[in-house]
Amino acid sequence: MPKKTLAVSAPLVEHLTHSILVLRGQRVLLDSDLAALYGVETKRLNEQVRRNRDRFPPDFIFELSQDEYANLKSQIATSSWGGRRKPPLVFTEHGAIMAATVLNSPRAVEMSVYVVRAFVQLREMLAGNKELAKRLDELERRVEAKLQTHDQAIAGLIQTIRELMKPPQTKKRPIGFVTPKDD
Repeated sequence: MPKKTLAVSAPLVEHLTHSILVLRGQRVLLDSDLAALYGVETKRLNEQVRRNRDRFPPDFIFELSQDEYANLKSQIATSSWGGRRKPPLVFTEHGAIMAATVLNSPRAVEMSVYVVRAFVQLREMLAGNKELAKRLDELERRVEAKLQTHDQAIAGLIQTIRELMKPPQTKKRPIGFVTPKDD
């Protein structure tokens, strides 16, 4: 029988989904967001990660560069991080789950379920967006082909109207006596 806390997962998963960022082509969570989720201080989370560095290969966790950190702070507009001395660590999906194992607290284990669900929900949303993008591209190609055909038809109509607007050329009668030529 599932725990009661798992039944209220939808709002938490939704909140987590919005906390997931895309950096260096990977979906990641900031160390401060993950620490808040697991109910520990960011400092303690990073401490445990550094003590167990062999459990976190580069595809599980990485540190932001100064440029990425500055860009991230400018996107958020107000820094709620409170004067960090180092750029944050960011955790991929696998890194976030591994962090729960090094923390080894009941809350971390329970919250790891929500992390997995948030990443899965985001993956499903992206897959749906790919299908939508594909259909939109197809529609755009069809509309463009029709517009090209319609543009040619409209250009033909305009040319015909211009021809009709020209006054008919009248044959000018030559000056003097002219005899009709026999055909």
